[in-house]
Amino acid sequence: MTEEPAGRIRVLVADDQQVVRGGLVLLIGMLDGIEVVGAARDGAEAVELAERLRPDVVLMDLNMPVLDGVSATAVLRKKVPDSAVLVLTTYADDDSVFPALRAGALGYLTKDAEDGEVETAIRQVYGGRTWLDPVVQARLVAALRPEDGSPPAGQAPGPGAPPDGLTTREAEVLTLIAQGLSNAQICDRLVVGQATVKTHINRIFAKIGATDRAQAVGYAYRNNLVDGG
Repeated sequence: MTEEPAGRIRVLVADDQQVVRGGLVLLIGMLDGIEVVGAARDGAEAVELAERLRPDVVLMDLNMPVLDGVSATAVLRKKVPDSAVLVLTTYADDDSVFPALRAGALGYLTKDAEDGEVETAIRQVYGGRTWLDPVVQARLVAALRPEDGSPPAGQAPGPGAPPDGLTTREAEVLTLIAQGLSNAQICDRLVVGQATVKTHINRIFAKIGATDRAQAVGYAYRNNLVDGG
């Protein structure tokens, strides 16, 4: 039997719509270093296949019969904890986002995401990092932000020197991240190259102790680097 290439990311797709499920299988099958090992029609089948196939990533729809995506995610976190769950669904409302994240999903994308975003999200959650759609990021920070727009207790309000040794430019980049801009959009806004933006982000993460963009967004709001109004 032919051995699988080293480091290949094994993905299980779970979606009740055959057209969507088939499209995802085709898309992921074209990605370098990533393969689909199974496809499930509902949450119960997703759990069953995950237990048997032990995929690296489960691409999970939420609105499915028999067992919905949130319930399936919760079961997977207990039975197959090494499989990272990446939600890919139509819904980005609070009643969908928060239960899925609480159940243990490591990533959350809406189905209008571009092909490149899906690939990036798969690679990120495979590496143990969080990946959230910008719309989802905005909902999370809105939920964390006090209703009066003031910074959380214990945080210094008002303008001043950036915290934790951040430079003025790094604070600016962090603010743009918190506003949901991608690296490419930050490049356009600041008129700098991709390498420069990546260097800024790496330094920002090191200084604030963040491992992904979601943590960086939370940090920006906690430290009053984004307008809460």
